[in-house]
Amino acid sequence: MASGNPLIAIVGATGTGKSQLSLEVARRIQDEGGASEIVNADAMQLYRGMDIGTAKLSIAERAGVPHHMLDVLDVTEEASVAAYQVQARAVIDDIIARRATPILVGGSGLYVSSVLFDFEFPGHDDAVRERLESELAEQGPGLMFARLKELAPEAAARIDSQNSRRVLRALEVIEMTGDTAALGTLPEEPVYWRESAIYGLTDARDALVERLDRRVERMWADGLLEEVRGLIPAGIERGVTARRAIGYAQALAQLAGTQTEAEAIAETQALTRRYARRQVSWFKRYADITWLPAGATSLHNL
Repeated sequence: MASGNPLIAIVGATGTGKSQLSLEVARRIQDEGGASEIVNADAMQLYRGMDIGTAKLSIAERAGVPHHMLDVLDVTEEASVAAYQVQARAVIDDIIARRATPILVGGSGLYVSSVLFDFEFPGHDDAVRERLESELAEQGPGLMFARLKELAPEAAARIDSQNSRRVLRALEVIEMTGDTAALGTLPEEPVYWRESAIYGLTDARDALVERLDRRVERMWADGLLEEVRGLIPAGIERGVTARRAIGYAQALAQLAGTQTEAEAIAETQALTRRYARRQVSWFKRYADITWLPAGATSLHNL
């Protein structure tokens, strides 16, 4: 058992089986007389009510294993990796204090890294952010991303050009600090917060693409549209982060009549594939990671 490592992390692209592997690891630890608890590191699973589109495990599917950092935000709240870092680390400290093994699980690279490694995040400047929001409304996301690409090409390469929130945050940090190194990216030689064992799930590109495309189709078949319809009274259309989530933005467009169902599904599939590529690129930079095939049900040293 990995008892010598107080923190286990299971990472990888969406659709590679991270949640199921985490449950198998938790069961194995329990079978050997230990205890374990799972800590979510998927940014969109932080939101209450966003279940189908994030592949969030139901209470029954969690099989009695305690899960943390799920359903902690309303859809109107803005997700913050800096706030997540503080909260997730406090949860992990508490799990370890109870002599259980924390298992960090997720595919949001910056969220995972904020816990595993020493990360310091610059603060916010409300005036700068308000001005950048106004410029975004006037100029559009394309010009704002072009500005970021000119100022910090390496950072821009790691940010989706359509993710206006992250683009604006990067521009805000640059303006506040004058330092492109302060953008919350993985350092060349990261320093671990705690001793950790990191496992990544990977798959051949063609197999992953096929699985992701089918997964998006199942999201609609399983009722994503009705889930989003139910989140409108809760304010998802006003949510800075939630309304832009992959699948949710497209479902909102379908409900608004600006996209057909076929268009919404196709766009979600394309964005999911692109997001998976970025996840793979992010986690490949981890030096101390043990790679396992997608769908693995055990860790090599457990």
